[in-house]
Amino acid sequence: MRSRYSAYVLGLGDYLAATWHPDTRPASIDVGGAEAQATRWLGLDVKRHLPDGDRARVEFVARYRIGGGAARRLHEISRFERVDGRWFYRDGEFPTR
Repeated sequence: MRSRYSAYVLGLGDYLAATWHPDTRPASIDVGGAEAQATRWLGLDVKRHLPDGDRARVEFVARYRIGGGAARRLHEISRFERVDGRWFYRDGEFPTR
């Protein structure tokens, strides 16, 4: 999870694609567009990590700012799956609490 956050911060789209599960990976990942370039990541707080064999859920809050706007929070519960010893991001949901 932390490495994927770092990839967003550094604009490493190839790394994000390589760590995204092939079943759910988007055709393209835009980390170089205008909004992505205007985004300043402010921090990551991993709230929970729930391992379950070759699957895991990670709840986190990432803080960011776009341009000179107000700080925002991205709160997600991500699902990961280990395949051949490597962890892949499958998908996530945004809790309403």
